[in-house]
Amino acid sequence: MKVLVIPDVHLKPYMFRKADILMERGIAENAVCLMDIADDWNKQYNVALYEETYDGAIRFAKKYSNSFWCYGNHDLSYIWQCMETGFSSIASVTVQRKLLELKEVLPDDNPIKYVQRVDNVLFSHGGVSDFFARECVTSTTYNDVDAVVDAINCLGKYQMWNDDSPIWLRPQYSNIRMYKPRKLLQVVGHTPVDMIEKKGNIISCDVFSTYRDGKPIGTEEFLLLDTITWEYQGIKV
Repeated sequence: MKVLVIPDVHLKPYMFRKADILMERGIAENAVCLMDIADDWNKQYNVALYEETYDGAIRFAKKYSNSFWCYGNHDLSYIWQCMETGFSSIASVTVQRKLLELKEVLPDDNPIKYVQRVDNVLFSHGGVSDFFARECVTSTTYNDVDAVVDAINCLGKYQMWNDDSPIWLRPQYSNIRMYKPRKLLQVVGHTPVDMIEKKGNIISCDVFSTYRDGKPIGTEEFLLLDTITWEYQGIKV
């Protein structure tokens, strides 16, 4: 399956408009959003921008109801009331309300999760390490990828709000062993990179994030990935 990956959004509603244009062209069969829809530098008081961005996400989810969504730490910070960089107490109620709307437009059998699996590709905000997978299941179920993914997706704030979890992990900065690197490809955001790049079994694609002054860090393109062959490319409108 060819999927279009929408990386960390951070209050850029135009990303959903551009993703829609690409989907309309038929270049992908489905889409995956790595979320972090909320928060950006010095935008804490711009509640209208929060609302506009989540509305863009909701429209996209309505149109592509089979699309996959992965919670980011910035989204969850409003659900769990954990202060995060850029957290807006003023926009908090708006974010919580809009996240509920987003959840409600998705089918019951396709909810927002921490980790989504498509073929032998895992999509998550930060990545699934071997250590975290082993902590979540018994040794008898460790080799069952679906069991590991299901176990992770049942976790709550206590287990997930730490640096090793799939919403916080930054494998780009270490040689940490990832879960089943020979069998699984993992696609992650969370950590801004200059360009879409593959290291080991990890593809990093957070290329829309910006510096504090608003200057782009990366190439601002979407990842187009074949989940069977693992062939990929960056693509723009």
